[in-house]
Amino acid sequence: MELNSFQQKIAGNLPQVELRFHEPLSKHTSFRIGGPAEVMAFPKGEEELAQILKVSRKLDISYRILGAGTNVLAPDQGVPGLVICLKDCLGGIEQLPGSCIRAMAGVTMSRAAVFAANQGLSGLEFAHGIPGTVGGGVYMNAGAYGGEISQICQTVSVMDSFGEIHQRCPEEMDFGYRHSALEQSGEIVISAVFRLKPAPVETVKQQMKELQARRSASQPLDYPSAGSAFKRPAGGYAAALIEQAGLKGYQVGSAAISRKHAGFAVNLGGATAEDVRSLLFQVSQQVYQNSGIRLEPEIRIW
Repeated sequence: MELNSFQQKIAGNLPQVELRFHEPLSKHTSFRIGGPAEVMAFPKGEEELAQILKVSRKLDISYRILGAGTNVLAPDQGVPGLVICLKDCLGGIEQLPGSCIRAMAGVTMSRAAVFAANQGLSGLEFAHGIPGTVGGGVYMNAGAYGGEISQICQTVSVMDSFGEIHQRCPEEMDFGYRHSALEQSGEIVISAVFRLKPAPVETVKQQMKELQARRSASQPLDYPSAGSAFKRPAGGYAAALIEQAGLKGYQVGSAAISRKHAGFAVNLGGATAEDVRSLLFQVSQQVYQNSGIRLEPEIRIW
C-alpha cells in the first residue's frame, strides 16, 4: 500500500505505535457504518497515548478519539487525519477502600458493572447493558433506567493534549444530560473512580438481570445501531413523540426507526451514513410539525 505524505509523516514519528492506514471505520462502530480513516492509531497504554498526543501537537495534527464506537455515526467518505482508537488500550479495574472501584477508560461499562456486583457493591447496575466504554460513558455522562455516571463519579483522571495527566472532581466535570466538560476541554479520560454502596452480591446481580431482561424485551438488539437516536427532550420522551407522529418503522434507504423501540435508529443491512443522517433529520422535522418539540440527535455525528 502506497502511503501519502501525511501517513508517512505519522509513521516516521510514531514507529513503535500500531498504525493502520485507510482503516474502515465500519469495523469500529456499532452502526457498522463508515468509510476509511486516513490513519488510525492503536496505542497500547498511557505512555503510547501520551506520545501520540505530543507528536500530534508538534506536527499540528488534529485528531479524533474513538472508544467502542457505540454512539458514533462515521461518514461514508471516511475521515482525513488521525483517529486514535482506545477501545483495547486502557484496561484494568480494581477495588479501592471506601466502597469504591477504579476502572480504566477502555473497560466496558458492562464489565465494570459486573466487577462491582462481584465485590458486593451497588450503584452501577444501570450500566450493565450499556455497550460503550467507561471513557465514553464519563465523556457523555451515560445513563439508563434512572442512573447515570454523575451520580457515582468521585474523580476522573484525564490526559491533556500535552500528554499530562490531571485529576478532575465532579464539579470540574460539569456533568449534565449526556454532557461533560470534556466536550469543551478535549481532555481524554484515562480512568474513573466510582463511589458505590455495599449490598449483597445476589441482590445486585438480580437487579442487573432484571434490567437486562427489560432491555432485551424492549430494545432492537438484533440490528446494528448506536443506542438512543435522540436526546430526551424537556417534558417528554423521544420514543413516544416519534411513535405519536406515526414514524415507528419509518425508513430511509436501509436505515429505519426501529419497530420494536421508536427511540432507536437501526441499520437494516447496508445502510449508509447519509441514510441515517437523512432519517434523523426527517424524523426530527416531522416530530416538530406534529408536536412543536425539536428532537436533537444523541448520536455523535462525525
